[in-house]
Amino acid sequence: MAKETLSDELIKEIFKVIPSLLKLPNRKMWIDYDRDADVLYISFKRPQKATDSEMTKDGILLRYKGDKLVGITILDVSRRSTNLSD
Repeated sequence: MAKETLSDELIKEIFKVIPSLLKLPNRKMWIDYDRDADVLYISFKRPQKATDSEMTKDGILLRYKGDKLVGITILDVSRRSTNLSD
């Protein structure tokens, strides 16, 4: 069985998002993409047990436990990025 690899183009795209990821409030995070629901989940805690949430004007759901941000949910993510529809 051959090893799965990444193209040079995809690696370059990953490097482009690194500065934005480093600006997030937590250094540890889990990222999950649900292709059927077209939702991207970024969690800062495992398991994520949010007690409150807030929807931003651009359709991003901020999830909180008390006053602490524990995750971000991005709805309709493939419409926001042409790279996820592959």
